[in-house]
Amino acid sequence: MAEFKYEIIRELGVFETSKNGWTKEINMISWNDAAPKIDIRNWSPDHSRMGKGISLSKEEFLSLRELMNELSEADLD
Repeated sequence: MAEFKYEIIRELGVFETSKNGWTKEINMISWNDAAPKIDIRNWSPDHSRMGKGISLSKEEFLSLRELMNELSEADLD
């Protein structure tokens, strides 16, 4: 499998911490020296390991945020 590299450009927030110390985070990440994307995934405490996640462009993230703001709590039940 080909190697890849990443750089966390900016940590935007942690919204969950598991019992084993891993955190679910939103960050700006550059993958393989590309332009940074907004990234949502689980990280080990030292950021050396990661779980599956999703990377979004700024436009995709803003569209997702708009959609989420339109949802009510009842929509999620």
